[in-house]
Amino acid sequence: MTFDLNDIKAALDRPGRPSSDFDMNPDVILPAGRKLRPAGVLAAVVDGVDGLDLILTTRSSALKHHPGQIAFPGGKQDDTDSDVTAAALREAHEEIGLPPELVQVLGTLPPHETSTGFLVTPVLAYVGNPFEILPETGEVAEVFRVPLAHVLNPENYITQSRRWRGAMRTYYTVPYGPYYIWGATARMLRVWTDRMI
Repeated sequence: MTFDLNDIKAALDRPGRPSSDFDMNPDVILPAGRKLRPAGVLAAVVDGVDGLDLILTTRSSALKHHPGQIAFPGGKQDDTDSDVTAAALREAHEEIGLPPELVQVLGTLPPHETSTGFLVTPVLAYVGNPFEILPETGEVAEVFRVPLAHVLNPENYITQSRRWRGAMRTYYTVPYGPYYIWGATARMLRVWTDRMI
């Protein structure tokens, strides 16, 4: 199965629901009135050998939150950002050297609530021209690509569990070669997957 930009645009027109790090764990009770910080991540696709590829990063092992995990480029919305899309574009430029002018924004998926108190909006985009990848070494250990057809195939998802803060927590993984994609990144990708089928 392969996907093109028209498939992605059609999926963005379908209804979708917000997701969270907790929605696979109905026993978790979230506090009412909690304050979530807005953030944006860039789910950028590029032309690959056999269709579209998705750009992902491995976070630096020196980071305080989620060291060494697979992530989209992106981060919290700053006061200077007009919205979460602007935040995603700025962060992708800072983290991997992607010039914002090369990015064709296709739309956004519903926001995802993380266990670290962020409300993350995935911004889907297409990058049609090559660019020099310049990882910000303090934040990014590696920039790599995975076939979009792999991460948007529901058969490639595995449900796993581990103990977190004294309780078992269930989450999605979508491994690819040596890359263990899990947690919030896999959950947002699964939301995208569900919109494609």
